[in-house]
Amino acid sequence: MGDLNAAAVLPLSGITVVALEQAVAAPFASRQLADLGARVVKVERPGVGDFARHYDTSVKGLASYFVWLNRGKESLCLDLKDAAAADILDRLLTGADVFIHNLAPGAVDRLQLGKAVVRDRYPRLITCAISGYGTSGPYRERRAYDLLIQADAGLMSLTGTEDSPSRAGISVADIAAGMYAFSGILTALIARGQTGDGQWMEVSLLESLGEWMSYAAYFTKYGGTAPRRTGSSHPTIAPYGPFASSEGERIYLSVQNQREWVRFCTVVLEQTELISHPRFDTNAKRVENRAELQELVESAIARHSMAELVRRLDAAPLGWANLNSVHGFNAHPQLAARRRWREVSSPVGPLSLLIPPVTMEGLTPVMGEIPSLGQHTDVVLSRLGFDRDRIDELRRRGAV
Repeated sequence: MGDLNAAAVLPLSGITVVALEQAVAAPFASRQLADLGARVVKVERPGVGDFARHYDTSVKGLASYFVWLNRGKESLCLDLKDAAAADILDRLLTGADVFIHNLAPGAVDRLQLGKAVVRDRYPRLITCAISGYGTSGPYRERRAYDLLIQADAGLMSLTGTEDSPSRAGISVADIAAGMYAFSGILTALIARGQTGDGQWMEVSLLESLGEWMSYAAYFTKYGGTAPRRTGSSHPTIAPYGPFASSEGERIYLSVQNQREWVRFCTVVLEQTELISHPRFDTNAKRVENRAELQELVESAIARHSMAELVRRLDAAPLGWANLNSVHGFNAHPQLAARRRWREVSSPVGPLSLLIPPVTMEGLTPVMGEIPSLGQHTDVVLSRLGFDRDRIDELRRRGAV
């Protein structure tokens, strides 16, 4: 993948994004736009900033969430309650292509930046409103955080052991919303190129995670019962999950279809009679008779060392994995071989961060520096036409 040294050829070069954002969902969307060359102006509260700056101090004093979500952005401090905020935001949006916000319910309406106003005042602007539950319906004013959406969307009823529902270990509702916002904005930019018109769109955390819940929703709606919570196993596939080798080390297996079942029985288990066994000859029967199958597979697997299991699985070939730690993931040989880490500047020095997962020929993502709070306030205001005296006056009164 070759470097693109001329910024003008980056896919989103010349696109300006104004982001009234905090936490995860909107920052994830706008950071991906920045990685593709967009100029992202991140509006933050003076003295405090995006509250994700304060989630932890794990990255040499910076918050891991903020480092992940905010590289390549310009940080503008602005007190949205100050009288000057309306003029500054108007100047920003007049020259912007995209407006992203995920403030608390009703906040943008109080700023006179609701749907009707924005569509009328900035007809070419693409606006993406990210919220917990959407802008209509009985839950529209309800505050929402990732844990609450995981619970409300039913994900936690499927995650964990039989006795203990659990939150997914990463912010999947926020990530889902951020990804749909990102793809929606890209779609709107293409559409604007064809029609000349802007777009107003909304993305809710509930509906984003709901899309990811669709299999379980349809399984339940039409099958009558919800998928069971099965820990590391799978409610509709067997055999699936962890099995212990003769040394007691766990290996994770997933037999996805009938072809793999035949190879699993032949090469790994060496029990070809199971292929056509009347209790195991289809996946549905294997799931129905999971307890009996589990016992047979566990017994067969436990006779072999990890090295022998890996040899057989690779010979089949079938998929397998060890349970990696996060430390192990950071040191993953595949990431190292593919050079998926890159140094990025930050207020605490260079940091090694993961390159975005989409690899495009001839394109290197920008991966700009992580901004300190208000780092770009003066330059942003200067571009908007504010002179030095005016900027100093705004700073003295705490407006920026």
